[in-house]
Amino acid sequence: MRGGWIGILLGCLLANSLMLSAAQARETTPSAEFRVASEAWENHSNADGSGLAWDLLRAVFEPVGVKLKITSVPYTRALGLAQRGKVDAVLGLYLNEAEGIAYPRWPYADDAVVALGLARAPAPTLQSLAKYRLIWVRGYAYQSQIPNLTNYQEVQRRDGIPQMLKQGRADFYIDDDDEVKILLAATEHPQEFKVTPLQYLPVYLGFAHTVHGRAMQALYEQRMPQLLRAGTLRPIFARYQQHYPYDSAQEMPHARP
Repeated sequence: MRGGWIGILLGCLLANSLMLSAAQARETTPSAEFRVASEAWENHSNADGSGLAWDLLRAVFEPVGVKLKITSVPYTRALGLAQRGKVDAVLGLYLNEAEGIAYPRWPYADDAVVALGLARAPAPTLQSLAKYRLIWVRGYAYQSQIPNLTNYQEVQRRDGIPQMLKQGRADFYIDDDDEVKILLAATEHPQEFKVTPLQYLPVYLGFAHTVHGRAMQALYEQRMPQLLRAGTLRPIFARYQQHYPYDSAQEMPHARP
């Protein structure tokens, strides 16, 4: 009788163990889908799935059987989704810009950062920026990417920036070159302004601290050097007439140590 109870107990323990192992396997096996959230930036991450970033990520993931699934929402919401693990990654971060996510070794692109000011104003440099009153869109955190920037104001919207510059409420507006071009195209008198190039800043995916997020990051880290050696990514940058950020060395100079 006692031996029968022991047999039943062992059977129950084995069944529970098998059920737990199956649940753990489902949790740790990545699905064939990479969920990425981003703001819809023109020619970079368009809401219809076109753009440099989306084409690049498809080249990274889809040849190995992982389908890209995009979510187009405002930047701060996209970041929050990744921080809460609702998506696997968020697009378009500068290095260490935000907490609660993991940064990979390899950036996927870079931003040509420029200063927009009045045409009559002297051209700023990285060294002289600190003495000017600066503005940029909230969330871009240029103060953590460009040294010695302390006199700045963050704004919610871009459409009022030309008027702020004309009224003398700021000296220069800092942003990515593509965003500045879009802003100037909508300005009534673009000749009143001048664009000064400053520097290229590497742009990263921010991966979620989840099992699937870490699996996608590991796959990304594995695939990027393979594609760079094969020259697969260069035509994507050429298609969108964007700066190719990997020319200086195969080991990215901006990569994390």
